[in-house]
Amino acid sequence: MHTLRDQIVKFSLTGVLCTLIDYVCYSVCLRLGVPYLAAGVIGFTVSVTINYFLSMRYVFVPRADMSVRKQFALFLIMSVFGLLIHEAVLWLLMEAVYPVLPLSVPREIAERIAKLCATGVVMVYNFISRKIVLEEKKENA
Repeated sequence: MHTLRDQIVKFSLTGVLCTLIDYVCYSVCLRLGVPYLAAGVIGFTVSVTINYFLSMRYVFVPRADMSVRKQFALFLIMSVFGLLIHEAVLWLLMEAVYPVLPLSVPREIAERIAKLCATGVVMVYNFISRKIVLEEKKENA
């Protein structure tokens, strides 16, 4: 059985890897001229797929009372909510905060900083929601 600390470390390592994958996809899309919100969806989708397999193999103890198909479906549903949170944070930072910043930050840099902020918010949501919904519960002795 995983300790919470071990889980957080494994989740963080998985998250860092998937964040890098997400960020690279996002950056490549931006360089190709894809709008930042669409680039966010593309990067997020690629990283979520990889994240499912890594999370259920190395981070969480899958529930025995739930089929893999159902687990994956719930993972995807939770990921869609994560994506909505992600896109809302990106939009808020780029459309509400960036225009009123007193600093002269190039938009390309601001888009990448906004992406990192959005990713951080979603990582917290992901850990909590997946732990509650997808992990086998310990029996109290």
